[in-house]
Amino acid sequence: MIGRHNHFGSKSARGTVVAATTYSLVETAKAAGVDPIAYLVEVATRAKRSPGAVLLPADFRAAA
Repeated sequence: MIGRHNHFGSKSARGTVVAATTYSLVETAKAAGVDPIAYLVEVATRAKRSPGAVLLPADFRAAA
């Protein structure tokens, strides 16, 4: 995960994992040519509607 070693200042191990996962999603979206903010908003919206739903950046491009 990107940034994994840079989060030693996080207050918890879970916070470190969440930060690293978020950075990885943002960088993956950028690499796929997807707007990271729009992607994360859609992911959060879908997660609220259907917990456990997965939306990858490549799939988001097709849905947008």
